[in-house]
Amino acid sequence: MRRHNQEFEHAENVTHATKPVLTGLLVGGLIGAATALLFAPRSGEETRAELRDKAIDLRDRTTETVKDTVSQAKSKAYELKDGVLEKADELRHRGQRAVNEQLDRTTHAVETGKKKVQEY
Repeated sequence: MRRHNQEFEHAENVTHATKPVLTGLLVGGLIGAATALLFAPRSGEETRAELRDKAIDLRDRTTETVKDTVSQAKSKAYELKDGVLEKADELRHRGQRAVNEQLDRTTHAVETGKKKVQEY
């Protein structure tokens, strides 16, 4: 159970870590675009074309980052699910063994009791 909680907390940390990354990407892209506008000795049309290209590049990188993050989160979720299913199966088998052992002991005790009663 502790391992499951640690894995869940790790998955939450990964999810929470993506927001600052995406924010940083967006803010960095905007700052870069503004700096390019201020210091570019180009015509308006050239500047607009460059800004358009940079915006498309930023969009593509952000999309890729989001896809990677979602993929990692899904992968982690599947790992956690598989771990939980394995643990549940293991616990079910342990429970069945415990019930069978108790049933065997009870059956043995009943048989022993019957023999004792018949001896008297």
